[in-house]
Amino acid sequence: MTQPSAVAVLLSDLFPLVWSGLITGCLYALGAMGLVMIFKCSKVVNFSHGNVAGLAAFLVYGLSSGVLLQLSWGMAVGVTLVAIVAVAVLTYALIAPLVFASDLTATIATLGIGLIAQGVTLLVFGADIVALDLPVPPFRATVLGLRITGYDLTVLAVALVTIGALFFVIDHTKLGIAFRAMSDNPFAAEVCGLSLKAVHIFAWTVAAVLGVVGALLIVPTTFLSVTTVAVFMLQAFAAAVVGGFTSLPGALIGGVLIGVLMNLFTYYVSPEYSSTFLLCIILVALNIFPNGVLAAAGGGSRV
Repeated sequence: MTQPSAVAVLLSDLFPLVWSGLITGCLYALGAMGLVMIFKCSKVVNFSHGNVAGLAAFLVYGLSSGVLLQLSWGMAVGVTLVAIVAVAVLTYALIAPLVFASDLTATIATLGIGLIAQGVTLLVFGADIVALDLPVPPFRATVLGLRITGYDLTVLAVALVTIGALFFVIDHTKLGIAFRAMSDNPFAAEVCGLSLKAVHIFAWTVAAVLGVVGALLIVPTTFLSVTTVAVFMLQAFAAAVVGGFTSLPGALIGGVLIGVLMNLFTYYVSPEYSSTFLLCIILVALNIFPNGVLAAAGGGSRV
């Protein structure tokens, strides 16, 4: 009986790893786009993004499991989205004076907001590890050697719809056009009568929704604790850095790259050094293409 060659074994492992990395990368892209939305119009790096999204995941768990209420999963998600959007608007209201005074000061303030969100999560739900299931179809199939599940298709569908809707809003609505104008030249946009605060609130709201969607989709692959989503958002931060932090398409590409590279590294090298590898990616990206992968490739984007 002929033994498979080393190359054949490598490829048999490689394609499934790239596929699962692509799925995870879509989630990193959602988180990264939330960070980019806020940074593009206010130059603030929102370090509370992960902890607020983690609070959202716990709210869905509490509202659907009976810990807080016994709602259907869809109703729990709807209530949570409303609550997190309110949190995002309140967060912006608190740091708005700092945004206009100093974007660096506002960035530091988001660290405090993140710690408050983490503290509220611990106070209400405790430090226990819980499970949050995602209602996905029980689908399994093998296509060209790849095992495709209902979870994979759900992530791809939700990510494509969410990202497509975001680009549509930015490209074809007055609010989206105002966001692009404010991102390109805030002074000129204000002179033309656009409201800087309205655009900021739009960006913070969209970022909050993207964070909730990403958190709810990533949690079923692991467990839910007070730090789970914050760690996930670290990968999203790396994706934003790879994308240049000023480009939504770049954040999408960066998310996919981070997902695939992290998957390959943890499988072929070691999962213990994944955080070190991630920091190395950030340092390399900042040195080789500080303006993002699209800029390095000679491409540009309005968003």
